Amino acid sequence: MPTPAISVAMSVYNGERYLASAIESVLAQDFTDFEFLIVDDGSTDASPRIIRRYAEMDSRIRPILRENRGLIASLNEMIAIAKAPVIARMDADDICRPNRFSKQIAFLEQHPDYGVVGSWSEDIGEDGEPLVRHGMDDHPLTHEELLKAIETGGQLICHPAAMYRRDTVRSVDGYHAAFRHCEDFDLWLRLTGVTKLGNIPERLLRYRRYPGQVSSRHATEQQIGSVVARIAWEERQAGRPDPTATLSRLPPIADLDALFGRPGISRRVREQVALGVRYSASAMRDEGFDLLVSHLRDGGRRDGMWRTVLRLLRFGEPVRALRLASTLATSHATSHAV
Repeated sequence: MPTPAISVAMSVYNGERYLASAIESVLAQDFTDFEFLIVDDGSTDASPRIIRRYAEMDSRIRPILRENRGLIASLNEMIAIAKAPVIARMDADDICRPNRFSKQIAFLEQHPDYGVVGSWSEDIGEDGEPLVRHGMDDHPLTHEELLKAIETGGQLICHPAAMYRRDTVRSVDGYHAAFRHCEDFDLWLRLTGVTKLGNIPERLLRYRRYPGQVSSRHATEQQIGSVVARIAWEERQAGRPDPTATLSRLPPIADLDALFGRPGISRRVREQVALGVRYSASAMRDEGFDLLVSHLRDGGRRDGMWRTVLRLLRFGEPVRALRLASTLATSHATSHAV
């Protein structure tokens, strides 16, 4: 068999609801020279059956059906077995535009100094309806713009819209196990040290947003990992060793000073995460809320916190809204007494 130009990498875990649409959008690409790796990561729903059915219909699909190992293990497995020099990421709940692969492979051919290219995306809801999101900038286009976005906390590359050179990603040891639910952000940061990254200003992916997706269910862990990944990036930029590189899991926030070997890291992470999770309904319903309260009791920044009380009411969390209001009143009175 000739070597394909692209290896498409999709990991599936209980994705039966949208899986067929995602697979069909890949098979309908106007660029057809690809193999399609689909790992079923121990699904307990109909996902394996759906994958087998499509594999019988199209010989480009290479199904890997096995026990659950997690997304990062699945991604690294596909990078290891990919036959093509270029890998296109894809998630089991999104939809590719028909010209996605042709646009991205052409970009990489025309820009040999770029190892990763993403694209802008179009947000859709549970039933494919268009979503309008306010206050969100599109992803940066050039490598220089992407470096500025790292400094300002902006978006970098939409993971399921990414296409990258296999050997470039292998050169930085792929995805790191410690950064669950933000493994892509950590990878982009590490890749800035060896290649250029950018985006095509076209909406080549329809990105589905719904309460059950991973980024919603693990919002607080994702925020913590993203902040730690950026601090690790700063360590590398300063010529210091990255203490997260060999970890299988990040330690608790309270242990980060010891991990990085200096004081202030734990407090910085707690503050940045607390200020970020207050906009997420799912984070305000999980450990993100307790982290926010802990931040305030520690004397952390209070700006915008009364608006967070109102936001909690809109999220349908009146008890937590009352608790946050009480914490704000108590911490304010304590600071004045001091």
